Amino acid sequence: MEKEHNLVPGDQFWKSFLFRIIYRADTKLGKLFDVILLALILTSTFIIMMESVPKLDKRFHTWFIIAEWIISVFFTVEYCLRIAVLKNKKCYIFSFFGIIDFLSLVPFFLSFFFPVTKYFLIFRMLRMLRVFRVFNLLDFMNDGSVIVRALKNSSRKIYIFLLFLIIFSVVVGSMMFMVEGGRPGFETIPQSIYWAVVTVTTVGYGDVSPITPMGKFFAVILMLAGYSIIAVPTGIVTAEMRNKRQNLEKICERCGNEDIDDDARYCKQCGKKLA
Repeated sequence: MEKEHNLVPGDQFWKSFLFRIIYRADTKLGKLFDVILLALILTSTFIIMMESVPKLDKRFHTWFIIAEWIISVFFTVEYCLRIAVLKNKKCYIFSFFGIIDFLSLVPFFLSFFFPVTKYFLIFRMLRMLRVFRVFNLLDFMNDGSVIVRALKNSSRKIYIFLLFLIIFSVVVGSMMFMVEGGRPGFETIPQSIYWAVVTVTTVGYGDVSPITPMGKFFAVILMLAGYSIIAVPTGIVTAEMRNKRQNLEKICERCGNEDIDDDARYCKQCGKKLA
């Protein structure tokens, strides 16, 4: 996936001017544009949620449609301008925000043929991630990247843990099927496994519960085990986050490059001056 900070404006004056407004928030017009964009994203999300309420949709349906058309046309023009003002258009199209911007438009056009897909416009909320850039909150994005890298680095341990949890739930569910003897909620092994998963994850819907003394005993063991099981993935991810935090000063704040020499003053990937 391409990095959005590698974008280069076109040679014409109007392209450079619009590029500064659309992609930068260091000018009054640029910040105003981004604030308007964020406000429209929130408005569009609010309209979509209100459309799902039958009483409100029946009363304001026409207004909802008009507002959604206006906002969607604005986003379409904005997306086209984002591509038009660039010299390296592919860098935006295949960047994280470029893909998000495209996906936020697709449901609007699909709704012409499949009306129910309009509710996928809720994905526009992902564009709110730009709020970190608009209000100079990139440190929050860096914190988010630490979490993502920690999850990625601990993924193998988590997969093994999930496999153990699946096996454990199947075994306990099968035992409960035998102990409860096909009573309501435990008529089949799959139903019993459903109860085991709900119990071991401490969700506890309460729609199914054992009746026999032995079944209740197994339930107590499973509920107590659930609390200890929850701590396992938490500890794995926390340990990875701690390791990442210790090496955070060696990561470029702009592009996330971790291949930085000890005596480097600038990032070798994007050229940003290192703190």
